[in-house]
Amino acid sequence: MAQAPETAEFGEWPLKRLMTEVVGTGVKSAEDMTREQATEAMERILAGEPDHTTLGAFWLANRWKHNNSEELAAYADVIAEDVVYAEPDVDPVDCGANYDGKGDTAILGAAAGIVAAGAGTPVVVHSGDRVPTQKQDAYKHVLDELGIRTELAPVESAAMVDETGFGFYYQPEFAPLVHALWERRDQMGVRTFVNTVETIANPARADVHLGSFYHLAFAKKITDTFEKMESQSPHRVVMFQGMEGYDDIRPGYTKVGEWTDGEFTDYEIETPEYGMDFEYEDLEVDPEDVAGDSARLTEEILAGERDDHFADAVALNAAFRIYAREDAETIDEGLEMARESIASGAAEAVLDDLRAF
Repeated sequence: MAQAPETAEFGEWPLKRLMTEVVGTGVKSAEDMTREQATEAMERILAGEPDHTTLGAFWLANRWKHNNSEELAAYADVIAEDVVYAEPDVDPVDCGANYDGKGDTAILGAAAGIVAAGAGTPVVVHSGDRVPTQKQDAYKHVLDELGIRTELAPVESAAMVDETGFGFYYQPEFAPLVHALWERRDQMGVRTFVNTVETIANPARADVHLGSFYHLAFAKKITDTFEKMESQSPHRVVMFQGMEGYDDIRPGYTKVGEWTDGEFTDYEIETPEYGMDFEYEDLEVDPEDVAGDSARLTEEILAGERDDHFADAVALNAAFRIYAREDAETIDEGLEMARESIASGAAEAVLDDLRAF
């Protein structure tokens, strides 16, 4: 692809200049971009202007430098201009799991979201299809295995939420220009900032976001990003240490970060106190069939056929979704609601509705 002119359409900062003068000058001497520079960079990227070498170098330089919240907010705001929003009548919890998926442990979020929906907490999830770099199983693939439609237009996704309490938004449909970067991202071989900002795209315009992190500093960076964004301003963000970077709570000692109307707090929980008295390895499934095993576990848990560590993990993850939306005052109360959703058959009824949608 020939490089577009470096002038009027965007501004004074083509990616090559940003590399040589700002972000690509070395690990120690690289500088952060201004809001305007980061905005222009993302506009150029979505327009397909940079040649492959320049774009790859820019992505890698940003990975070395580490993006700050101002840059991430700028990227996310530009991506928001590409997003096709479809807002359901209910106000769901937006779950932002990594789009490149999981490879070792069960994907619990589909079951957890359906259980939460059965308890009265609407939930939205979103992903692409084998997104780089890992290209492993994500939400879409579990839902496909469950016989639930996933390749939906955004307006259909919103209708799914309103009709069932749970909805899936498909990235190629709600963010086509981001999806168009698939090949270039695949050639990189490492994650880029796109992997971060796509998880906060929020195609349902939800007022509550639930996500995960490896380190608490990243959770604070994400809440700072939300605070600096112009395209959305959620009321509440709840994040916890997740397995494989996904929005599934890891067993054991776990950090939680909460941001509500600009106030950030963090604390620790011990998951055995909530019934998750087992190890990470206990949640592993067949690495050759993560989606299939996760779907099978989902069916069995929702039908009330399992009373084991997988069922406990799903109940706690559902409780966090209920708690995040403030439908329960405490995680304990959310856990009671989640278990009742399963025991009463309400969660399984949501699955039936999703299959019929």
